[in-house]
Amino acid sequence: MLEVAEKYFRKKTRTIFCPGCGDGQVLHYFIDAIDQLKSENKLDTKRLVLIGGIGCSGWIPTYINVDVMHVLHGRAIPVATGIKLANPDLEVVVFSGDGDNLSIGGNHFIHAARRNVGIKVVMLNNMLYGMTGGQLAPTTPHGAVTHTTPYKSVDTPFDGCELAKTAGATYVARWTTAHARELVIAFREMLLHKGFAYVEVISQCPTYFGRYVLGEDNPSAILTYFLKNSVRVDNLSENSDRIGRFIIGKMLDITKPTYEDEVWDQVKKLKGVI
Repeated sequence: MLEVAEKYFRKKTRTIFCPGCGDGQVLHYFIDAIDQLKSENKLDTKRLVLIGGIGCSGWIPTYINVDVMHVLHGRAIPVATGIKLANPDLEVVVFSGDGDNLSIGGNHFIHAARRNVGIKVVMLNNMLYGMTGGQLAPTTPHGAVTHTTPYKSVDTPFDGCELAKTAGATYVARWTTAHARELVIAFREMLLHKGFAYVEVISQCPTYFGRYVLGEDNPSAILTYFLKNSVRVDNLSENSDRIGRFIIGKMLDITKPTYEDEVWDQVKKLKGVI
């Protein structure tokens, strides 16, 4: 990690993540992916733009020495869409949390997927609001005790991957922070994908989800919990028990025209270029 970090981190960088937080792992996996692609001449980091939402995960881009914007809560996707439309040659990646992306930013998420805007969205799902104190989020499991549901949540959680697929995304995958190799591969595929790509990362928050929902704040134990309760999408059947399980794997990878390509085709026609 140290050698790769020296190549891509901003100088004198110190992360603010809590001990054992999964955000640092995701940062590691992502720079591994961009380092591999750069060494293979498949990615020019000068064309890479990272957008961070509000929340713990929104800080991930700020440590990487490329063009970065840290934007308002829930508004990372419209900012990314504007950048991609203005310059389709850029690779634009959004880092957001489950609350940032599926609650206040949920409307932007489904419409960017519907349009197949050629941006990439990495959603770190710690299943509650971590930065603000462990409140109920759209992905909090039914029956979970949080700071805003002391008598257990009665809400049904969103499945971000199913929502992305239904809305119109063209690349969809989900892994946990315990699946290091698979996540690096997913980030590589995401960066090379042409169209709206969504990678969800089930990420541990020992401080709140671990302590209050699982009754376990040891990060290693939480990673073991992820592994024991994950099932790969290829191994699912109609009779599979999905309750309390993390469905992981690549769920969609298709190609169709992107929003920015169709918009720029119209612009060129109106200008008489084609």
